Amino acid sequence: MNFDSLLNALHVAERLKDTTRHSYTSNGRHESVAEHTFRLTLMAYFMKDEFPEVDIDRVIKMCLIHDMGEAFTGDIPAFEKTAADEETEKRLLYDWVDDLPTPYNTEMVALYREMEEQQTLEAKLFKALDGLEAVIQHNEAALSTWSDNEYEVNLTYAEDKCEFSPYLRNLRSVIKEETLDKIKRENRKD
Repeated sequence: MNFDSLLNALHVAERLKDTTRHSYTSNGRHESVAEHTFRLTLMAYFMKDEFPEVDIDRVIKMCLIHDMGEAFTGDIPAFEKTAADEETEKRLLYDWVDDLPTPYNTEMVALYREMEEQQTLEAKLFKALDGLEAVIQHNEAALSTWSDNEYEVNLTYAEDKCEFSPYLRNLRSVIKEETLDKIKRENRKD
């Protein structure tokens, strides 16, 4: 990749450092999209032994690029995002990807399609981990940062995405117990 293209891509990616998500960190500040992406990618790396049949490098690439569209639209919580929001994000993202040099543009388009179609083990693993990371982050944040609907959402979010894997179903159960313990513990403080 030539220097101009590389720097252009990195400047767009830098926006994700300042694009905040609706979730908070354990220290009480908004989490950035870049921080979510980092830990999601780390999760995928740590799962490689649990999923030896999966091309973990492809999953890691999915994790790295999955929220690049938010560099153009900002973060909209999954439970508020409309079809129109999704279409706008996709259009802006693909316009940017189309301007990237080959082979990056074609590889990224293929990865985005694979993530969207959810037919491969790699895409399913990525999607499950994306949801689980969000729930884990909510568990780490104070209950005072949760919206009213997140008490229910945190107990059920990503369960459907974990159905394909006994390991992920068990992990989701452990995370759910963490949520219940957190709610119980923090409600006792009040």
